[in-house]
Amino acid sequence: MAEHNIDLPEVSGLTIGILGGTGDQGRGLARRFALAGHPVLIGSRSAERAEEAARSLSVRGAENAVVATEADIVIVAVPWDGHRALLESLRDELDGKIVVDCVNPLGFDKRGAYALPVEEGSAAQQAAAVLTGSRVVAAFHHVSAVLLLDPAVERIDLDVLVLGDDREATDTVRALAARIPGFRGVYGGRLRNAHQVEALTANLISINRRYKAHAGLRITDV
Repeated sequence: MAEHNIDLPEVSGLTIGILGGTGDQGRGLARRFALAGHPVLIGSRSAERAEEAARSLSVRGAENAVVATEADIVIVAVPWDGHRALLESLRDELDGKIVVDCVNPLGFDKRGAYALPVEEGSAAQQAAAVLTGSRVVAAFHHVSAVLLLDPAVERIDLDVLVLGDDREATDTVRALAARIPGFRGVYGGRLRNAHQVEALTANLISINRRYKAHAGLRITDV
């Protein structure tokens, strides 16, 4: 039996919090998980901004600290330049929780997107260095926000690479990915390998611009 067919944990009752939930990727993930039946909380530095974004998605909005406290699993979808500061401010609220980092440290110039160097190696490794009491998993890097938000798109055929050092945590996030129709969570290695996964987003952006597409990934033979 292939690895992805092994029984995964039951995750249908989990409350999902999304830090940076007012951005396109955060709102898109919130929308899809809400459609899958999960209670979803989206966070922002401003409670009013979070509540405004949440109303259009039929989910709850609150300040980031409230979301981090109340959610069972927390997805980090904030801009890279605010990544470290936000996580440092929520270290206590996120202690003991699975934290899913989907941040891509990218720069943009007239030649397109490119990966930025990160002192810790990757955004996910930076998260792990800050959140020493949390179980950090890297996932959801290559998901098109346009497709997530499009009500005409019912299914998105995509493999979500899931990386981490805690087997229970990565299996939980793989199961969570599978809650979205068309998604499949595929274990992609230890957290130390997150850099190239984050950086690959720059290649996908180049593909999308050239072919006017919303490209994703499929892994063969598993």
